[in-house]
Amino acid sequence: MEKVAHKRTHSGTVISTAMHKTIVVQVDSIKTHPKYNKQYTRSKKYHVHDEKETSKVGDVVTFVDCRPLSKTKRWRVLTA
Repeated sequence: MEKVAHKRTHSGTVISTAMHKTIVVQVDSIKTHPKYNKQYTRSKKYHVHDEKETSKVGDVVTFVDCRPLSKTKRWRVLTA
């Protein structure tokens, strides 16, 4: 039987390209408060490996998890 890896996938906006082969992507998610039913936005930043350095600030990218590439990088770009 063949094992299939279930990769986690996220999509977000590039907010920084200052590092070499690394981009910082912000992922926004909308949550609802359990008691007050008010919606609010939660943001999280990810360091993502961009081998070809094609992404620019403001681009929407999709990225998946991979092996640890550095102390903070555990993601790589799928599409730019």
